[in-house]
Amino acid sequence: MEFIAHNFVPLMFGGLLVFLLSGFPVAFALAATGLFFGFVGMEVGLFPANLFQALPLRVMGIMQNDTLLAIPFFTFMGIILERSRMAEDLLETVAQVFGPVRGGLAVAVILVGALLAATTGVVAAAVISMGLISLPIMLRYGYNRTIATGTITASGTLAQAIPPSLVLIVLADQLGRSVGDMYAGGLLPGLMLVGLYLAFIAVVAIVKPDWVPALPQEARIYNEPNGASGHRSLLVLLAICGVASYGWSQVHDSVINPLVHREGHAPGDEVVILSITVGSLLALLLAIINRVTGMGLLSRLGERVTFVLIPPLVLIFLVLGTIFLGVATPTEGGAMGALGALIMAGSRRRLSFDLMKQALENTSKLAIFVLFILIGSTAFSFTFNAADGHIWVEHLFDKLPGGAMGFLIIVNLLVFVLGMFIDFFEIAFIVVPMLTPVANKLLPSLLPEGAPPEMALVWFGIILAMNLQTSFLTPPFGFALFYLRSVAARSDYTDQVTKQRIPAVSTAQIYKGSIAFIVLQLIMVAAVIAYPTLVTGNIEAAVKVDDATVDQMLNNMPGLQEEGAKPDAAPTLEPKAAEPAAPAAAAEEDPGKALAEELKKEQKGQ
Repeated sequence: MEFIAHNFVPLMFGGLLVFLLSGFPVAFALAATGLFFGFVGMEVGLFPANLFQALPLRVMGIMQNDTLLAIPFFTFMGIILERSRMAEDLLETVAQVFGPVRGGLAVAVILVGALLAATTGVVAAAVISMGLISLPIMLRYGYNRTIATGTITASGTLAQAIPPSLVLIVLADQLGRSVGDMYAGGLLPGLMLVGLYLAFIAVVAIVKPDWVPALPQEARIYNEPNGASGHRSLLVLLAICGVASYGWSQVHDSVINPLVHREGHAPGDEVVILSITVGSLLALLLAIINRVTGMGLLSRLGERVTFVLIPPLVLIFLVLGTIFLGVATPTEGGAMGALGALIMAGSRRRLSFDLMKQALENTSKLAIFVLFILIGSTAFSFTFNAADGHIWVEHLFDKLPGGAMGFLIIVNLLVFVLGMFIDFFEIAFIVVPMLTPVANKLLPSLLPEGAPPEMALVWFGIILAMNLQTSFLTPPFGFALFYLRSVAARSDYTDQVTKQRIPAVSTAQIYKGSIAFIVLQLIMVAAVIAYPTLVTGNIEAAVKVDDATVDQMLNNMPGLQEEGAKPDAAPTLEPKAAEPAAPAAAAEEDPGKALAEELKKEQKGQ
C-alpha cells in the first residue's frame, strides 16, 4: 500500500498505457483509468471517501459548455460544402487560373487546400477530395510523384491550423482561453504556412522545372473565342477589388467603431478580413451585373472564378469577421456558417435529403466522439489532479536545462513523437491538461515586453496546433497518408484523356512526399516559438483598470454621489458627517465601494 501511495501518479500513467495498448476505446480507457485509480486512492488513504461526489457536476459543466457547440456547427458546414462538390469546382477553376505556369497545379492544390481548411475544417474531406480530383491530373501531365502526393496530403492538413479549426476550439477549451483569441492568434501563422508551401513549389519550379510542368494548351478549357486565356480581364477585376479593399481599410475605423462602441484602432486581422470581404462582394456584384446585362466585359475565366471562388470566400470572411469584431461568438459564427453552407448548396441545386441525412449523421458522430473523449478525460484528470499530479508533472520539467524555453522545446518534441502514434484529439484531451499549469507558470517570461501574461497560453495553444498538424503526415500512423492511399491508384491504369498507361502510386512514394512538408511545418513551429508576436500581436489585449480609475468610475455612477452636493464639488464616496456609519455597514450599503475595496485587497494579495 505504501508503494502505491508513493508512486500513485506513475502507476496511473502505466494503467492508462495498458488500457490504450489493449485496444480499448480511448474515451472509455480514460474514464476507466480515472475511476479505477480513484477507488485505489481511497483504499490506500490518499483521497476522502466522498471524492467523486463532484464528478457529476464536472460532467454537467461539459454538457453546458456553449463553446463546444461550435464543433457540430462548423463540422456540419464543412460536410455540406464538401458533399456539394465545392472542392471539385474550386480545383478545376483554380487550376485553370494557375495552370499555364510551371507548378500551377500544385499552387492550385495548396490554395484550394487552404480554402477547404477554412470551410470544411476536416482533414479527411480535404485530402480525399483533392486526391480523387487533382492527383490523376497531376500524374497525367507528368508531375513528380513525391511532389504531387506531398502537396495533396500537406494541403489537406491545413485544416488543423487555419481558423475556423476544430483543433483550436478544443485547445481553447482545454487551455481555458477564448476561441476568438485562438482564432485571431492562429490566423497569421496559418497564412504564413500557406506562403511557405507556395514558396517551396516556386523553388522546385525553378530548380527542377521538369517535376512541375505547366498545363498544355489543350487542357485549358475556359479560353475566349479568339483564343485569349482571359487572364487580363481577371487581373483587371482583381485590381478593381484590390483598390476597393484598400479604400475600405482606410475608413474601417470610422465606419465600424461607432457600431461596436469601440475607441482606438481596430485589430489588424479584423481590418484585413473585412477589407477582403468588401472586395469579394464587389467582385461578385460586378460579375452578376455583367451576366445579367450581357455586357461581355468579363472573360469566361474571370466569370467562372468569381462565381466559384467568391461565395465560399465571403462565407469564410463573414464568419471570421463577425467573430473578430465581437459581433458573434464562435458558436454563433458556426451557426451562421452552417446556414450559409445550406444556402450555397441550395443555390447550386445540390441540396438533397440524402445530403442532409449524411451531413447530420456524420456531424452527430463527430460531436459524440469529442464529448465522450472529453468526459473520459475529465474523469482521468479529476483523479490525476486530486493526487497532485500537476505538481508531479511540474517537477518533471523544473530541472530541465534552458528553463521555460527548454520546457517548450521538450514539450514540442514529446507532442511530435506522440503524434506519430495517437490522434490529435487524444493528445489534446490527455496531454494538454497536464501541461497547462506548468505552461501557465513558465511561459509568460518568454512573451515580449508589454504582452499580458494571459496570452502565454494562447501562444502555447497555437504552437501545439501547428505541431499537431504534423501528426497527419508522420509515419507510421499519419492519417493524411492513409486517406490518400485509400484513393490513389493501386495498380497501373489507362488515362481516359491521353490514353497513356499510368503506373500505380506506391505507398513509399506517398510517405516520401510528406517529408519535405513535415520539415516546412517544423520550420513554422520554430518561427512561432522564436517570434511570439506572430500570435500575440494579432490579439486585442484586455483593458486593465487601476484603483484610481475604478474609484473615479464608481464616484461617477448615478446614486453614489452625495445628495445636495454642489455642481462643481468633487463627488465623494465618504459617508456624511451628520450620518456616521461604521465602515462595515457602509460597505454593506454601498456595493460599489465594496467592489473597489475587494479589488484593492486582491491586488495587495498578489
